[in-house]
Amino acid sequence: MIQIQSVEEPFKEPELVGATFGVLKRAGAMGLYNKAIPRLDFAAFRDVVRSVSRAGIGREAELFTATRSLKDFDSGELLRSIERLKDALEESPAPDFEWLRLVELFEPEPAELAALLGISLSSMRRYSSKERETPDDVAVRLHFLALLTGDLAGAYNDMGVRAWFRRRRSLLDGKAPRQLLRGDWSPDEPGPERLRALARSLATSSAT
Repeated sequence: MIQIQSVEEPFKEPELVGATFGVLKRAGAMGLYNKAIPRLDFAAFRDVVRSVSRAGIGREAELFTATRSLKDFDSGELLRSIERLKDALEESPAPDFEWLRLVELFEPEPAELAALLGISLSSMRRYSSKERETPDDVAVRLHFLALLTGDLAGAYNDMGVRAWFRRRRSLLDGKAPRQLLRGDWSPDEPGPERLRALARSLATSSAT
C-alpha cells in the first residue's frame, strides 16, 4: 500500500479524490509502485504514471508522462485521464510485478497463496521465479488476488490480510473466503465476486 503523508492541489478537489486514490491503490497492490509519497502533487502522480506505463499499462494516459504542466489541463480532462488509468489497471494483469508483491505478502505461508491460486507450490515457485511463463488463467487469478488484497490493505496489516482468508464470515454464509477460491476458479464467478464486494466494503468503511 502506497503511504501518503499530505495531499496537494489538484488532488484535493472532491471530484478527483476517488479516481486518484483508486489509481494509487491499484498501482501499489499490483507491485507497480512501492515508494512512499511525502507529498501527493502533480509531479508525484506523474512519477506513479510513469511506473505504470513502463509495465505497458495505461498508454491512454500517456499525457501525464509528456512535458505538459498542470496548468495545461482542465479539470474535466484530468478526471477523464485518471479514470481511464484506473480502469486500465483494473483490467490489466501484470504477473511479473504481482508475483513479487503477493509472494512477499504471503512469504510466511507460501502454500496458502498457491492454494488460493489453485496451483501447486512447486508450480507457483516456477512461475514466480520466471522459470516458466505464468499461464493466462493463473495470471488472471493472480491479478484478482492482487486487487483484492489491495482493498483489504486499507483495513488490515499484512498478517491481518492473510488471516482474512481463513476466518469464517456470516456475510459468506459461515464460510471462510478461501473456501470460495478453490480449483480453477474465475474472477467473474459468484464466489469471487462476493469476496471482492466484501473487501471493497471494508476498504470504504476504513476510510470513513
